[in-house]
Amino acid sequence: MISRNLRHLRVFLTVAEVHALTQASEICSISQPAVSQTLHKLEQQSGGPLFTRSQQGVFANPRGSTLANRIKRAFAQLDPVLSDLSPRLPLTVTHAQLRALVAVTEAENFTLAAKRLGLSQPSVHRAIGQLENEARMPLFDRAPHGLQPTKAALRLAQAARLAFSELNQADADMAEFDGREAGRIVIGALPLSRSAFLPKVLSEFRSHRPRLTVEINDGPYDDLLSGLRRGDIDVIVGALRVPAAIGDICQEALFDDYLAFVCAPDHALAGRSIALKELADRSWVVPRPGSPSRDQFDSYFAAHDCPYPASVIESGSILLIREMLRSGDFIACVSGAQAEAEIAKGLLARIDVAGNWPGRSIGITTRSDWVPTQSQALLVDTLRRVGHSKR
Repeated sequence: MISRNLRHLRVFLTVAEVHALTQASEICSISQPAVSQTLHKLEQQSGGPLFTRSQQGVFANPRGSTLANRIKRAFAQLDPVLSDLSPRLPLTVTHAQLRALVAVTEAENFTLAAKRLGLSQPSVHRAIGQLENEARMPLFDRAPHGLQPTKAALRLAQAARLAFSELNQADADMAEFDGREAGRIVIGALPLSRSAFLPKVLSEFRSHRPRLTVEINDGPYDDLLSGLRRGDIDVIVGALRVPAAIGDICQEALFDDYLAFVCAPDHALAGRSIALKELADRSWVVPRPGSPSRDQFDSYFAAHDCPYPASVIESGSILLIREMLRSGDFIACVSGAQAEAEIAKGLLARIDVAGNWPGRSIGITTRSDWVPTQSQALLVDTLRRVGHSKR
């Protein structure tokens, strides 16, 4: 694991930029032996040499250049925010202080933050105090119900999360040089992807990366989007939002999906062709408000000048929908791809309704400035390949 000592990482970057240990020691205000020792430790942690040394100077090799690019990206997130708080903070801030800031921002309580970090409460309190002293301003407002982070604290916590994400990716980058699998990939999975698309992608991906940890997070789109923008999630897979929810994300369509009406296999409407107006007085299970599929469902009834169903249960869980259909006289609206998977297993049956459904784009969402590791890039390529095959 690459050092999280921010001062050491800055020394490394300085050497990579000026190509001389003596000059780097002067810029960083440390001795040349200290520079050499720092580089030696980083080379041990990264798994091999980071520089080629010659009479002309010290030059980053491919491993060193890859590491330097990641560290530059990390500091590009941090330094503008730190400099706004204090010109000295980029030089004095520590990884421990930033971890404490992120934890307190999320927990809004010193004791809870300390438990999350496995530290004592005084240690966390001291780290925040050091940041506040250097910034010469409070980062949290003390209130009866907890600590409220200021706008400055929220900005710095967001920058720190993204910087930490880059450093985690640096560990994975270094492992690639030695043929090792390191790190993890975190996928935010929306309902469609969980039941039909993503399992096929992961099965193919696993044949290329048999040991790499892949974490699947599900939940409402807004929660997954927040995780993506914090750096906690690498990619969201599922229905795209049109227009994009916010400007700092990138959406890529892979294929179109069409909604379907379904029921239990033994339901009286199973396999029948029926007019839409005959379904208005039925008991429905439909997607949650604000989701693309719910918008399509609502628009479909409006476009066909049909009364909107009065009995509606809202859920994004295909498991709950399936059990509701099995337990009573319900019908449901689900993704066509989900319907195909459930129908193939004999768990659901389609209801044929006249009229064309508008398609919705299914794809991937990432941060606009995201630079994936090789493993992450392989996953994205697999998502594209499997998605394009469904066109």
